[in-house]
Amino acid sequence: KPVRFEISEGTRASLARWMREPLMIGSEHLWPGRFHERLHISTRQYARIVRQWVKSIGLEASAYGTHSMRRTKVTQIYKKTGNLRAVQLLLGHTKMDSTVRYLGVELEDALAIAEAIEI
Repeated sequence: KPVRFEISEGTRASLARWMREPLMIGSEHLWPGRFHERLHISTRQYARIVRQWVKSIGLEASAYGTHSMRRTKVTQIYKKTGNLRAVQLLLGHTKMDSTVRYLGVELEDALAIAEAIEI
């Protein structure tokens, strides 16, 4: 199901430039496929592109992937705020259990958050 997300101004400007490229004119997809019968890139092509990006900035490619990039921002949001509900909404999870498992939240995390809040 569709999940809402926010993009930064820099990303928005980059996407606007990309959509003006000759390759993009008339395309229904943000990243068109390499072959005429394929309208958009495959998940394998996307993974290769991410691997190349990671290598190009000098990072270890095996430490980063398409899924870990999705998980990174919500993990940071959770660590900074402790707000599981916000993370659940951002990920589009219907059950809180799924979000808890996704983040790997442990009892120690919950207790640390509880201790930080004074009532």
